[in-house]
Amino acid sequence: MLRIAEPYITWGYPNLKSVRELIYKRGYVKHSRQRVPITDNFVIERKLRKAHNIQCVEDLVHEIFTVGPNFKYASNFLWPFKLNTPTGGWRKKANHYVNGGDFGNREDKINRLLRKMV
Repeated sequence: MLRIAEPYITWGYPNLKSVRELIYKRGYVKHSRQRVPITDNFVIERKLRKAHNIQCVEDLVHEIFTVGPNFKYASNFLWPFKLNTPTGGWRKKANHYVNGGDFGNREDKINRLLRKMV
């Protein structure tokens, strides 16, 4: 499946700072089938505290970054991130990252791209 979608996506291994920045700036949760912004810890505490022991935004960041035992529930609780195009635009959308393009595995260089997109 990844081979089919590869020419259209880019991926990598974000660091803790990037994950925290994404959740704080672009984080929304699913609540009653609606997109609700993460404004305070009560939004998270209301759904995930009792069953999964996630009480605040930092617990959610930790669970997502470390892929802990409750990762499935934490990632399903988050709404997919809506990102802008990178500041300065794309280089070459048609070429692989290894060949000077934009799609494919960026490994740890995804952090630079995320900074431009958030």
